Amino acid sequence: MSQNNYQLDAHCEAILEEYREHLPEFQVVGEKVYGKLKKVFEDAGLIVASIEYRVKTEKSLAGKLELKGAKYATLADITDILGLRVITFYSDDVDKVASAVDRLFDVDWENSVDKRKLHEIDSFGYMSLHYICSMEGFPYRFEIQMRTVLQHAWANMNHDTGYKSGVEVPREYLRNLNRLAGMLELADEQFSRIRNELTDYRRRVQALVASGNLAEVPLDGDTFRSYLSLGPFDSLNKRIAAVNQAEIQEVNLMNYLSVFKRLNCKTLGDIDHIIKEHSEAAYQLACYQMGLTDLDIISSSVGPQDLCIAYILRSGAGKVGLKYLFDELNGESDSNMMMAEFLLEETKDLPFMNK
Repeated sequence: MSQNNYQLDAHCEAILEEYREHLPEFQVVGEKVYGKLKKVFEDAGLIVASIEYRVKTEKSLAGKLELKGAKYATLADITDILGLRVITFYSDDVDKVASAVDRLFDVDWENSVDKRKLHEIDSFGYMSLHYICSMEGFPYRFEIQMRTVLQHAWANMNHDTGYKSGVEVPREYLRNLNRLAGMLELADEQFSRIRNELTDYRRRVQALVASGNLAEVPLDGDTFRSYLSLGPFDSLNKRIAAVNQAEIQEVNLMNYLSVFKRLNCKTLGDIDHIIKEHSEAAYQLACYQMGLTDLDIISSSVGPQDLCIAYILRSGAGKVGLKYLFDELNGESDSNMMMAEFLLEETKDLPFMNK
């Protein structure tokens, strides 16, 4: 009889004693497997929601042995003493995780289970992929479960409502649970579908931008980022920098997305048109601003900012338009109106203002 009042026979007690002897090894291997998974995901650029591991407690193992200890010859026959779980954001990432696990460890395919394939077409429930794995130098197998965030939520909720209470769940509640499971399953599919469609959209946008068909490309965050990668303001910035033989310090220009939208740009072609039509005016403005200074470093934002100023001044938007520009770039402030009024006065006699 077990010294801890477990209802175990001599055979099961021997298995439990083997567990106690090797418990530190399970904990060390758990850390090692966790580290291997974390590194391979990071190297592959695969973002997962979480990686978890646990070693079965003595009490939990004893309970398992009390119920079905006779089916296990030794501790090595119990494959979930060490268990890991990888939770992904998207359903198609489960297969990517599975591929990584297959490369890292030896998978016992006979005892591994893909519950997604066992899923009945007329019922709902949580689906996950369970691999039974082994690693060189460690005599015991371990389990790695892979599933999505929503599958994990369903599994926990289903376990809490359906099993832990010890009470049979009434049929009407089961029906509602199944309906909810169906909604979660649909949501899982749609999240993956939307991500794939967005990925395809970005590829099409990049191809359009690279081809130069800018008038066909709507202006948004993805398209503007691709456009910036072409360096559309580089030529103007280099020309401005040459005034003082200055060095150009590169800065992030994504904040100009909202500026160009404020200027009613709908496509990348609209921005390209502003560059072609107003670069000379922007250069004149920069020469006026820098002519009496000894600046030897300028920001890469000088070009787009002077372009926007020139466009606003030449379109007749005046100090109100300039204030909107400064509000967008610097945040709303009363000083922006003073800056706008000063700039309007100082630039009124520049050549581009009289064309």
